Amino acid sequence: MDEITDKYIQNIIDRYDKDNLTIATVCSHTSLQIFHGAKKEGFKTLGICIREPPKFYDAFPLAKPDSFMIVSSYKEILERTDELVEKNAIIIPHGSFVEYLGASNFVNIKLPTFGNRKVLEWESDRKIERQWLESADVPMPQKIHSPEEIDGPVMVKYHGAKGGKGFFVAKNIEDFNERIDRKEIYDLQEFVPGTRYYLHYFYSPLSNEGYSLSQGTLEVSGMDRRVESNADEIFRLGSPTELQKAGIQPTFVVTGNVPLVLRESLLPKVFEMGEKVVETSIELFGGLIGSFCLETVLTDKLEFKIFEISARIVAGTNPYINGSPYSDFIQPELSTGRRIAIEIKKARDMGCLSRVLT
Repeated sequence: MDEITDKYIQNIIDRYDKDNLTIATVCSHTSLQIFHGAKKEGFKTLGICIREPPKFYDAFPLAKPDSFMIVSSYKEILERTDELVEKNAIIIPHGSFVEYLGASNFVNIKLPTFGNRKVLEWESDRKIERQWLESADVPMPQKIHSPEEIDGPVMVKYHGAKGGKGFFVAKNIEDFNERIDRKEIYDLQEFVPGTRYYLHYFYSPLSNEGYSLSQGTLEVSGMDRRVESNADEIFRLGSPTELQKAGIQPTFVVTGNVPLVLRESLLPKVFEMGEKVVETSIELFGGLIGSFCLETVLTDKLEFKIFEISARIVAGTNPYINGSPYSDFIQPELSTGRRIAIEIKKARDMGCLSRVLT
C-alpha cells in the first residue's frame, strides 16, 4: 500500500465543506463519548459498524450517531473511503479502531484523521515505543532483553492494543516458558509493585494559554485505574500459593475503568512527564497531537514508572462523560470526546485544519 502523504490529505481537506464536517469513528471503545462530544460542538456524526447498528445506541440518544456506515469487515473501510470523503468525514482513532483495522492499515487510510497518524507506528511496536520514552528521559520499569535474564517477577506483554488480553506475570523463566505464546511478538518488563495510575492528557498545538510547551499547551484531563479480570478479584479465592496449587493464574483483560484523584503534590511530576513525552515526540516524528495516556505505576516511594503510552483517546476517559475532577478546572462538562471536537472546531475557525488532521 502506497504511503499517504500530507499533500494527499491536504487536498481532501481543501475540498471539504468546512461548515458540514462529520466526526466518524468505529462503534466501540469510546465512541459514545466521541459522538456525544461532537454533537455538543455542533458536528454531524457517523458510526462505522459491522453488519448492523448496535441496538444499545437507541438507549443513549444524546450519543447516538446521526448516521451509520455498515461494513462486512473493518478492512472494507479502506475500500469505501470515497463515501466518507463525500460526507466531509474526519476520522477519530481509538484503541479498538486501530486494533481492528491494524496499525499499518490505519496509517495509510485515505481520510483526514485527528492527530498525527505517524504516532501509531511508534505506539504499536513496543520496542520503538520504549525508544521514544527513553529519549524523553522519563522513569520506566527495567527492560528485560531476553527470557534468560529473568531473575524475578516480569510483566509479559504482547504487541498492539489488546486490552490486556494474554498479558501475564512470570515469576521465573520456567513460568515464562510454560505460558508464553511463541507465535506472538512480546515484550518483557520488570514487574513494579505499586498503584496503577492511567494519566490522561491533551496536547494542543493551537493553544497559547495554559501549561505552555515549546509549541502549544498541555492539559491533564483525568486519571483512571483499569479493572482487570481476573487479577482484581482473584485473591478472594485464597492466597497466591493456594491459587497456584489449584492451577489458577491471574489474567489482565480490561473489563472497565475506575476514576482516580491523585495527591495534589504529585501533579508537578505528572505535568513534567507529559511535557517530556510531547517535546520528544515533536523531535522524533513531528509531534503528538490531541489526547494521549501515560500508563504508570506509582510506588510507595511516590515515584512514577511509565510502562506504556497510548497515543490516542483511551477507554479510561469513559468515566468522565461530563468532565473529570481535573477537566472541571479547565471548562465545565469537558469530556475528552468533546475536547477533541473543540480542537477540530478551533482549527477549522482558524483555517488550519491540517495542523491537527493528517
